[in-house]
Amino acid sequence: MNTQDTITDSITLTDTWDKTFAQSDKVEHKKVSFKNRYGITLAADLYQPKDAQDKLAAIVLSGPFGAVKEQSAGLYAQTLAERGFATLAFDPSYTGESGGQPRNVASPDINTEDFSAAVDFIGLLPNVDRERIGAIGICGWGGMVLNAAAADKRIKAVVASTMYDMTRLFSKGYNDSVTPEQRSQALEQMSQQRWADAEKGEPAYGPVSLELQGGEPQFVVEYADYYKSRERGFHPRAINSNSSWTLTTAMSFMNMPILSYIAEVSPRPILFVHGENAHSRYFSETAFEAANQPKELMIIPGASHTDLYDQMDVIPFDKLTEFFNANLA
Repeated sequence: MNTQDTITDSITLTDTWDKTFAQSDKVEHKKVSFKNRYGITLAADLYQPKDAQDKLAAIVLSGPFGAVKEQSAGLYAQTLAERGFATLAFDPSYTGESGGQPRNVASPDINTEDFSAAVDFIGLLPNVDRERIGAIGICGWGGMVLNAAAADKRIKAVVASTMYDMTRLFSKGYNDSVTPEQRSQALEQMSQQRWADAEKGEPAYGPVSLELQGGEPQFVVEYADYYKSRERGFHPRAINSNSSWTLTTAMSFMNMPILSYIAEVSPRPILFVHGENAHSRYFSETAFEAANQPKELMIIPGASHTDLYDQMDVIPFDKLTEFFNANLA
């Protein structure tokens, strides 16, 4: 494996294969790092098909929200590299092996920028055709990648898989069920938490994610089945497996609808992929309605939200390959 211990701007890249999926013998893998325009160093896994001769089309990937590149994004990236693409799965700012302090913070602006920084990096590789770059966002990073594509015209085709719009979720709750009074109360709590954080000089964190107590909704049980299972998706650096977000993480999302300009992705194509039985399906359906042509919504029969994280017989890799081959030609 082409990796080595590297320390860049206080980040450390591991030299062992620590993914939640088996390493392919059909691709070359390399750990890399690069900066976004805020000066934060991002860690990533670069996958390329072995013995490729011509310049390659490329795909940048991230997600889900609270995951690391060793989980779903890496699985997608390696599989698509087997199919002929140069792919880059990255840890968003403040998470995983990427830089940024404090840890375990998310930002609709900075995490959107992370996608463009990934495009910067992969587009400068000598064996990549910078006019043929696509992007995939999984779960909460599905909304981020659509926001990135709306602004960054270098992204020629985009896939949102089992997507969340995190700004809609944080501001309105599941199925837009949060009342104005509940929203105001949540913001009041986070505002007061900022005093506590300021007085202490560091942010407070919630309890470890997905420690089930019983009685949780089915989709939460499904999240735990993925993130907490060492046979499936557990990774020690993943927030959803082993840690928690800061208590004020939601604050910056609550006034920022990141899909305001989704129509401006057109005429570049969008493919939405979602499970028929996913609790989050409405995010893709309403985003699909707001987007302009060309667009497609692919509903996977019988699939749940997390099935599209790692189930190789559910994730439509043939469709993804066809989509990118057609639109990154």
